[in-house]
Amino acid sequence: MSGSTTKKVLLDRFDRQTLRGFLHPESGFQTEGVELLSPEGSIALIPYLQIKILSYVRDLEASGALSDRRHFLARPKAAGLWVMFHFRDGDSMEGVLPNDLLPLDGPGFSFTPPDAARNTQRVFVPRAALERLNVLGVVGSPLKGRHLPKREPETRQIGLFAPGERV
Repeated sequence: MSGSTTKKVLLDRFDRQTLRGFLHPESGFQTEGVELLSPEGSIALIPYLQIKILSYVRDLEASGALSDRRHFLARPKAAGLWVMFHFRDGDSMEGVLPNDLLPLDGPGFSFTPPDAARNTQRVFVPRAALERLNVLGVVGSPLKGRHLPKREPETRQIGLFAPGERV
């Protein structure tokens, strides 16, 4: 693994233990779990059943997504699917998934957290960590507006000028 392609992550497990390390974006997600490189240089394979949340962070020594705000204060502005994740342990968190259904068949969901300006930039939640996932809304839909059928002009309204007359 080269240092320039690995991402800093904080991995929160269901046993409340937080692991700090580096994740390779392409080879880090295995079929059995996540391959995490610790700051000391050892590699560990963490099974998806043990992972609650994986936070992509700016600084390894700061807090992750579970310590930041977990719910939006208002409707999010980023385009995508506004969702609510319900974890197996009864906890919950909101986020914005990309408005693209192709990557939804992987081992989990990668999304933008409610407070992406803090230490956590992106979040990954394994499917095994979830009890359910609810869509709260669609933000920034490519549909610009509903096209209503044209109405005929009101016939009871009088006109100020004759048709075709210029002012």
